[in-house]
Amino acid sequence: MYRIGQEEIDAVARVIESQELFKVNDGTLQECLNVQLKMEKTFGVKHALFMTSGHAALTSALIAKGIGPGDQVIVPAYTYIATAMAVVAAGAIPVIAEIDKTMTLDVADVERKITPHTKAILPVHIQGFPCNMDAIMEVADKHDLFALEDSCQADGGSYRGKRLGSIGHAGALSFNAFKLISCGEGGALLTDDSALYERALIYHDSSAVAFFGDQLDNVKTKPFCGNEYRMHEIPAAIMRVQLSRMDGILKDLRQNKKILMDALASDFVFAPSHDIEGDCGTTLALQFDTAEEAVAFTEKLSFRTTIPINTGKHIYKHWTPIMEKRGALHPLMDPFGMEANKAIIPDYHENMCPKTLDILARTVYIAINPDMSKSDAENMICEIRK
Repeated sequence: MYRIGQEEIDAVARVIESQELFKVNDGTLQECLNVQLKMEKTFGVKHALFMTSGHAALTSALIAKGIGPGDQVIVPAYTYIATAMAVVAAGAIPVIAEIDKTMTLDVADVERKITPHTKAILPVHIQGFPCNMDAIMEVADKHDLFALEDSCQADGGSYRGKRLGSIGHAGALSFNAFKLISCGEGGALLTDDSALYERALIYHDSSAVAFFGDQLDNVKTKPFCGNEYRMHEIPAAIMRVQLSRMDGILKDLRQNKKILMDALASDFVFAPSHDIEGDCGTTLALQFDTAEEAVAFTEKLSFRTTIPINTGKHIYKHWTPIMEKRGALHPLMDPFGMEANKAIIPDYHENMCPKTLDILARTVYIAINPDMSKSDAENMICEIRK
């Protein structure tokens, strides 16, 4: 999160003063409803469902699509563990594919790993870097696969003029404290698929939608047992203000990233982009010939940088519960032990995606701040060049 202040404080105060904190109420504020309407307009989708996290949104989407035991879902080797855990939460099996120099899914490797059991692709716009959504949707259409965008690190980003999360059959956003906009913790499911939206609505609220207000008016899906990812009015009030800030934050991030790139273009190799204009601008990725060069570079800088190979649970080999095939506490609920999945579990091992590990070890991230001053940028450029 980059910017928060009096507007969010005032929004929260209005909710508390109304004494209507529950999502469904008879008050005038209706923050949960209004933030969803604002998301639909902002992201250009028919349906937005505000919930507790990006992981909740991913899980709800997969289950709403009917994905479960006997199914495989392709995920990138470089993403936060929550992406793969959402697949397991649905009862399905994650298949791990390589990334390329853009830091996003290698579409050629995705195609190599499609089997008769593959039901979905889960592209991740990591660090706000857009995936090659044209190629991903082409593969999805060719093989009749569900394309679910993990846009949890790319709130507001775009690809060829369309917001990330609105291009696939569904998309997930995250609003936790580490994201571009935030309400502390939260997420959203985006989709144009009305049937999927209905099922996700029921699942994310453990069918409680049947008991509160008129949420099931015009819903054709019969209620079924689900989970509890329902949000309330306070985070919704914060998020409504944060959504108003989003495009201004993106503009300043992109402008500051461009300043750095223009100044350093003759001296460094940048990670290529599928759409540099749609890139969120949160991160400048420099790529070196060797891991040793990357480490040596970071050691000479006074400001903090990140080599992504060192980011723990963002790298498949550190997804301990996945790698060790422990998908649930109760053995009968564990997808890795289910009879329907017996023949479709990959041979997970530490070196299964060598290309990904190599790229991550040779890349250095420099964080961009939207409020970076001209002198801050000049000092950073000077130190990097030196």
